[in-house]
Amino acid sequence: MWGLLLALAAFAPAVGLGLGAPSASVLGLAPAATTEAPVSTPAPRSSPAQPPAGKENGTSEQHIRIRVIRKKKVIVKKRKKLIRPIPPVTARPSMTARPSTTARPSTTARPSTTARPSTTTSPVGAFDLPEKQEPGCPPLGLESLRVSDNQLDASSSQSFGLGPHRGRLNIQSGLEDGDLFDGAWCAEEQDVEPWLQVDARHPTRFSGIITQGRNSIWRYDWVTSYKVQFSNDSRTWWGSKNRSSGMDAVFPANSDPETPVLNLLPEPQVARFIRLLPQTWLQGGASCLRAEILACPVSADPNSLFPEVPMLGSSDPLDFRHHDYKAMRKLMKQVNEQCPNITRVYSIGKSHQGLKLYVMEMSDQPGEHELGEPEVRYVAGMHGNEALGRELLLLLMQFLCREFLRGDPRVTRLLTETRIHLLPSMNPDGYETAFRRGSEMVGWAEGRWNHQGIDLNHNFADLNTPLWEAEDDGLVPDTVPNHHLPLPTYYTLPNATVAPETRAVIRWMQRIPFVLSANLHGGELVVSYPFDMTRTPWAARELTPTPDEAVFRWLSTVYAGTNRVMQDPDRRPCHNQDFSLYGNVINGADWHTVPGSMNDFSYLHTNCFEVTVELSCDKFPHENELPQEWENNKDALLTYLEQVRMGIAGVVRDKDTELGIADAVIAVDGINHDVTTAWGGDYWRLLTPGDYMVTASAEGYHTVTRSCRVTFEEGPVPCNFRLTKTPKQRLRELLAAGAKVPPDLRRRLERLRGQKN
Repeated sequence: MWGLLLALAAFAPAVGLGLGAPSASVLGLAPAATTEAPVSTPAPRSSPAQPPAGKENGTSEQHIRIRVIRKKKVIVKKRKKLIRPIPPVTARPSMTARPSTTARPSTTARPSTTARPSTTTSPVGAFDLPEKQEPGCPPLGLESLRVSDNQLDASSSQSFGLGPHRGRLNIQSGLEDGDLFDGAWCAEEQDVEPWLQVDARHPTRFSGIITQGRNSIWRYDWVTSYKVQFSNDSRTWWGSKNRSSGMDAVFPANSDPETPVLNLLPEPQVARFIRLLPQTWLQGGASCLRAEILACPVSADPNSLFPEVPMLGSSDPLDFRHHDYKAMRKLMKQVNEQCPNITRVYSIGKSHQGLKLYVMEMSDQPGEHELGEPEVRYVAGMHGNEALGRELLLLLMQFLCREFLRGDPRVTRLLTETRIHLLPSMNPDGYETAFRRGSEMVGWAEGRWNHQGIDLNHNFADLNTPLWEAEDDGLVPDTVPNHHLPLPTYYTLPNATVAPETRAVIRWMQRIPFVLSANLHGGELVVSYPFDMTRTPWAARELTPTPDEAVFRWLSTVYAGTNRVMQDPDRRPCHNQDFSLYGNVINGADWHTVPGSMNDFSYLHTNCFEVTVELSCDKFPHENELPQEWENNKDALLTYLEQVRMGIAGVVRDKDTELGIADAVIAVDGINHDVTTAWGGDYWRLLTPGDYMVTASAEGYHTVTRSCRVTFEEGPVPCNFRLTKTPKQRLRELLAAGAKVPPDLRRRLERLRGQKN
């Protein structure tokens, strides 16, 4: 039940289960004068608005389909709504509009008992479009939390969880309505003149507004039109006016809960405060909205009446902007040309749409695995709309190249002792979709999936279930290994639902002996670690640790503890859970179950330990916030890479030939998860400080056990092994080489066979 409701609620905008077609708005459109609150019905963005076919009484009939969820069924209801014709207006050229496939849901004026007095509703004629069609100012920071809670105010709120601090673009609610984490600001039902107010704290040039409805799996609430007012002292207010008529502009708002709708002001306004005043909303719903304000700082303050505006920036001269596929490829090529001796660009495969999955390799010997040098990777863009990780990896490769050329000792050591692989875009098709919409207009989910509609973080083979079933039967590790579990047969079939991006990453994992990885996501501020899937079937969440719980918590804490925002004790929660209570670290399954995750697959199918880093509350931050996000994460990215050298490392060799033994198994007493050696016999086993009994074994060799002590000293502790072949293995090799068995050895073997019989 829970899963179905969550899935339907999340997927509704993509498949038409929302209460209307997605749309971006024409600007400042309003109906003719009326004694009731006006009804907003903006025209589609793709063509000029046309008045509806009128009847004799000046009204028209419109059929509206509203879909509601009830007991796992989607029920379609038809409703009729009388609306007044709207004067034709030329639609603003579309910047972020989606094609409309369904009619707008009905909206209604407030009941007469709470209707706004007619004196506050100004007649408005055809709307004058602003001269500039693209938003010229960046977001003020409601979504990214740069605007603090105490900068938001409202006329009223239904509850604390629906207070003004929840009126942020893309904020997500909890599972239950009525708690502290609802999905919008909602005014009280009896509020005659509701408003949401933002204090910019400085003189600010306001240029536009983006709105959404309420995020909830239980209710449908959104505002369909609103006015805008400004003030310098929060007492004297003036409204946004139409240039042609001089009357108050009424802006069309939303037609579903999730699609962001942009309105640019007819004329930008300089003020400190801005208010949004809902005029109409969905019939049967409440006045609820989430918003972002587009605003530019005003530098002129000759009397220094206001504190200096804090600047978002970085001292690193890097390319701080969002890169589409072509721009990303060009930048990676430039880094390679600037640092050819330490970089190599290669592709691991193609997306469903044929875009290459490019990787930047950085090492002092790019292109080859050096004996004893660990391999580490960063993966970003698994969800295409979570764009910050992509840009951080592009910034990281620029930074490493630049600092290596400058001779920075930390970077030089990192590139000399480690082979680093950076995959900035695992889902390039999804990113291109999100990029075209824009950082503020993409919403919460558009671009998340690949072109086939597959969530790549649920697309890896489920190796957890067969392992846990074997453990329950007492078969691990004697019969079923506790590591390098094979792919299930169903997963390898030609018709298996496996995305090409997923297959490419799996081949990449199998080809390179990765030791450490991080999967960069967005939309929260937390580091989660395996297992991501709950052990109890169908459990929504449950603490499900791996045998390497201590190592994973160490790795997660290293990143969380060096991320500037995560370590801030005064930061507010992003959406509906305060992860600072757990040190910004959580077991993935204890957060929410994720079957088929890349983290779990990496741990059970390879030697690689991988965590998920949720980098920011904002999945797709505006590019003017990228310098600050880089500063927030730079040290964490570098420090996490350095953790690949914690624990023990060594080479397992043949005692006679001194050649490395590939696929030897390294087992640590007390930890029911083994790793194996690479093709040269080298291995790395991540461990926290302590004393360990370590056993090396290989087919045809006697096992060897030794004690290894891990300390807090920098670098891995050497723990090498030399294995001796068993007599049986020596005999096999002699026979394979065509040698004859000596008579005395043949007689001894015959006697041994007789004793067994």
